Amino acid sequence: MARAWVCVGGAVFFLSCLVLHWRFSGSLVSRTFAFYMPWKKEDILFRLDLGWPKYSEYFTGSTFSVAVDSLNGLVYVAQRGDNIPKVLVFTEDGYFLRAWNYTVDTPHGIFVSSTPYEQSVWITDVGSGTYGHTVKKYNSLGDLVQVLGTPGKKGTGLNPLQFDNPAELYVDGMGEIYIVDGDGGLNNRLVKLSQDFLILWLHGENGTGPAKFNIPHSVTLDSVDRVWVADRGNKRLQVFDKETGEWLGAWGNCFTEEGPSAVRFTPDGKYLIVAQMNLSRLLILAAPPSGSIGDCSVISTIQLADQVRPHLLEVDQKTGAVYVAEIGAKQVQKYVPWHSHALAFGA
Repeated sequence: MARAWVCVGGAVFFLSCLVLHWRFSGSLVSRTFAFYMPWKKEDILFRLDLGWPKYSEYFTGSTFSVAVDSLNGLVYVAQRGDNIPKVLVFTEDGYFLRAWNYTVDTPHGIFVSSTPYEQSVWITDVGSGTYGHTVKKYNSLGDLVQVLGTPGKKGTGLNPLQFDNPAELYVDGMGEIYIVDGDGGLNNRLVKLSQDFLILWLHGENGTGPAKFNIPHSVTLDSVDRVWVADRGNKRLQVFDKETGEWLGAWGNCFTEEGPSAVRFTPDGKYLIVAQMNLSRLLILAAPPSGSIGDCSVISTIQLADQVRPHLLEVDQKTGAVYVAEIGAKQVQKYVPWHSHALAFGA
C-alpha cells in the first residue's frame, strides 16, 4: 500500500489534509485529518501519528469509543452499525488483530482493565435490544463474563441495579468501578461499585448544583485519588473524593462554548485531555495539585476538522499516546507526544 497526503492552509493557519491510500488492488481509500496552528504561543504537546492504523478501512461503522491495554500493547475500538463487528482490536502499532460482536448491541463506552493475571474489557451498552442498558465485562477474546443491570430493560432501581443509557466507566487499580449513567436517559448519576459489584457511594440527581448532573458522559481518576466527571450538559468537570464520594469542586470556566464529552489524564498526571464533541476540539488542561482544585487553565488545543466530532478518548498510560474516537469522521486517530519517534504530522 502506498500513501500520500495533500494539505491546504487557511487564513488562520488551519491545515486540512486528505491522506490518500492506494491499495495494491488499485482502489483508493481516503482519510481526512486536520488540526489548528494557533497565532498565539501555545505549548505543543502532541502530534498526529499518520501510521495509525495501518489500514483504516476496518472502521466500518460509527466509532464511539476506544480503550487501551497498555500492559499488552492493544487498542480496542467500539463501533456501531448494522451487520458489522462491534469491537475491533489493533496493536499499538496499528495492525488489525481481530474483531468480535457477541452480545454487543449498541456500544457507547469501552474500558480495559489489565493486570498480569487478567485482561478485562468493559462495555457500556445503550441499545434497546436484548443486551441494552447494561454494563458488561468480557475477556480479551470477547467472551461475556459479567453483566451489570437488567438486560434490555432501562430503569432507575438500585436493587437490582439498573441503568438507562450508561455512558462510560473507569476501573481503578483495586478493581473498584466508577460508572456515569445517563447519556440522555432517565438517570443522571455517578455510581461507585466494589469489586463485588456492591454500591459504595452514589450521586444521582439531575440538576445544576454541586454533585448534580446533566448528561454525565465520561469519568476518570487522577493520581491523587480524585474522581473527575465530564458533566457535559452543565458545561463543567466535577471532582469527587475517591473514597468518600465527597464533592471537591468543579471547573466551568474552560467550557463556556461547549461542555466536555471525554476526560483522561496523561501518565505523568500533569495534564487532562478533554474532548469537546460539537466543536471538534481537544483541550489540554493543567492538572491541579493535590489538595486544591482551583480554576481550569488551557495549556494547548488541537482543533480538528469540522464535523469530526471527537466523542470519547483514551490515553496509553505507558507511552502517553492519545487515541480519539471520532463519530463524525467514523475513525479513531492517534496523537503521540511531540518528541516521540512515530511517523507524525504536527505544528
